[in-house]
Amino acid sequence: MSLGDVHRSAKAALLSQGFNEIHAQAIANTVTAAERDECRHHGLFRLPFYMNGLLSGQASGEAEPSLVELTPSVIKVDAKYSFSPLALERGDQPLADKAKEHGIAVLAVTNALNVAALWPEVERLADRGLVGFAFVAASPYVAPAGGTKPLFGTNPMAFAWPRHDKPPVVFDQASSASARGEIQLRLRDGKMLPEGWAIGPDGRPTTDPAQALAGAQLPFGGFKGSNIAMMVELLAGPLVGDVLSFEAGERDKANTGAPCGGELIIAIDPVRCVENGDRIAQLKHSEMLFSRMLEQDGARLPSDRRYEARERTAKEGVKVPVSLHDRIQAYIAGKRVDERNDYEGDHLTHSKPMMAHQPA
Repeated sequence: MSLGDVHRSAKAALLSQGFNEIHAQAIANTVTAAERDECRHHGLFRLPFYMNGLLSGQASGEAEPSLVELTPSVIKVDAKYSFSPLALERGDQPLADKAKEHGIAVLAVTNALNVAALWPEVERLADRGLVGFAFVAASPYVAPAGGTKPLFGTNPMAFAWPRHDKPPVVFDQASSASARGEIQLRLRDGKMLPEGWAIGPDGRPTTDPAQALAGAQLPFGGFKGSNIAMMVELLAGPLVGDVLSFEAGERDKANTGAPCGGELIIAIDPVRCVENGDRIAQLKHSEMLFSRMLEQDGARLPSDRRYEARERTAKEGVKVPVSLHDRIQAYIAGKRVDERNDYEGDHLTHSKPMMAHQPA
């Protein structure tokens, strides 16, 4: 599929299933960006998650996010139990403006269902010359180091650093040994997991993706990753006035696999962090680090693979599994597809619909 086909198909499917124009556009933008950069576990693969959240009644497909200023440098966007892409778009420019005005600013997004990547929001900040951080929790998928029961989300963090006449340096990584979607894709494709990613329901290490999804994922680096997961829980939950991952899991009565909670984004204007405000000198200094990294054989800058994919898919398009393509066509035709997704692994089921503004 060409990237234009991806966007048109995603938007048409979302509209047909009940999302309004602005939500369908925002979600299609997010899905297409993921496919463009070959981040497939956040691309069209996620459409069933969006649909299941909406059709179960746990997500709104039409709520207009509301923005309030809590302090001169802290803003909050309440997504009102809709998916996060539109809420993030609403807060993007105000956050950047406040960071440039005050040197640093914070965006707290609450009551947002999130199954997307984090790098788009920080990359947008870096494209404006800002340093960006983002943190979001999830559902309870990851056992704390030394434990055997899911408690933390995969709890990713993202970081972006601006460059002069080059794409920003960006990383987006889970605090777990792998993203949830990577395990789900391996289940769909019949592939085993690397060791160290997960434990089964019995608490023993497993390389079987089905057992991993039924058991618990593991933090990367043992206690180091576990500590970072705990930090993200606090930043994306209590700090912004939203839930922890295990609370988000308890809310998800329909088992949609689309957790609802908070996200914290921090934007810093680098020129406000030095006395002379010499942006060119700052960027030249950072390039010294990047050059030294690339002098070593085998080393690369984070996000370089995405940028290479971006150039490739613009010309060649993307490959989509036939089963997923058929599912999307069924959405567009207005069919209510059975959302018990055979490659999700979390056993998505429908329950009695609940009003999106009244989560359990």
